[in-house]
Amino acid sequence: MANPWTKKNPLLSLWLSAANAWAGAARGVMTAAAKREMARGVKVPPRRKAKRKGG
Repeated sequence: MANPWTKKNPLLSLWLSAANAWAGAARGVMTAAAKREMARGVKVPPRRKAKRKGG
């Protein structure tokens, strides 16, 4: 008798493919956001100190 757990399941295959595609897209978005954030941190010049009003 064949084991039903080892049979191919097309619905599960489709669902896993869609989940993998979604995870890959989310990973790409997060990687791009992290790269933008790192580049932004490098380009921002340091703040200047406020000048005192002489008195």
